[in-house]
Amino acid sequence: MSATSPANEKLIRNISDTARWVAVYRARETERKHPLFRDPFARRLAGDRGEQIARAMPMQGKGEWPFVMRTFLFDEVITNQLQQGVETVINLAAGLDTRPYRMPLQHTVKWYEIDLPEILDFKEEILKNETPRCSLERIRLDLSDVAARRAVFEELGRKSKVTLILTEGLLAYLDPEQVGLLGRDLTVPPSFQRWVNDFGSPGLMRMLQKRMGPHLDAANAPFKFAPAEGPDFFRPHGWKPVDVHSLLKAAARFNRLPLFLRLMAFLPESKGKQGSAPWSAVCLFDRV
Repeated sequence: MSATSPANEKLIRNISDTARWVAVYRARETERKHPLFRDPFARRLAGDRGEQIARAMPMQGKGEWPFVMRTFLFDEVITNQLQQGVETVINLAAGLDTRPYRMPLQHTVKWYEIDLPEILDFKEEILKNETPRCSLERIRLDLSDVAARRAVFEELGRKSKVTLILTEGLLAYLDPEQVGLLGRDLTVPPSFQRWVNDFGSPGLMRMLQKRMGPHLDAANAPFKFAPAEGPDFFRPHGWKPVDVHSLLKAAARFNRLPLFLRLMAFLPESKGKQGSAPWSAVCLFDRV
């Protein structure tokens, strides 16, 4: 806790605070001599609150690389998909993401951010003097309201022929039934062709819950989703994996791993079923 925070205040007050926390890692990456990406807005968005959370986390210092690699891999997938004909991007639980401002996007790209009013209002205020590089629209919506999100999906589905769905850092907070239902809802609009998300193994979830669980539980944001089936979890719900990008392997490629993980990165990884070993990936899916 910082000296200016009440001693009895929760470190993470709500799910929106996790967006401030993750923005710190984007800011720190941007400030490196040779960053993998640049997010010049991240430091402002994270604010003192985000820095306070990051400094207090048990994995401080050694636990930044997964967040950095996740951002980097999402950037790569988005860039590749836009080059392959995607016209529209829908970012579910967009949080404090700034890709419409920081990525080299064509002005013809249509980008929709969907999240709770509080977090989008905050971001809009911070970025009010900035100009996005593409067509950007924000939709204030609680994604747990199934009827409301289906109506929004139907409306957005009519506005494009090829749409990429993003769920970065969202699925971990949903239970398997909620993830499956979301997946099925995303198959209804014919234009929703591709979906990129991230998730981990049961072993990783147990490790993270042990280290960070008390803070997340206090904010009513525990980790819930870590399918033993791996990417194949999504097949019965309408989505087949086409690319699986291991965060560990990517971090090894760019020399971002702590010493004790470097040897682990040489071991073969399963892109299918997962178990007790810590594993996480960014996965691209096509409609079945």
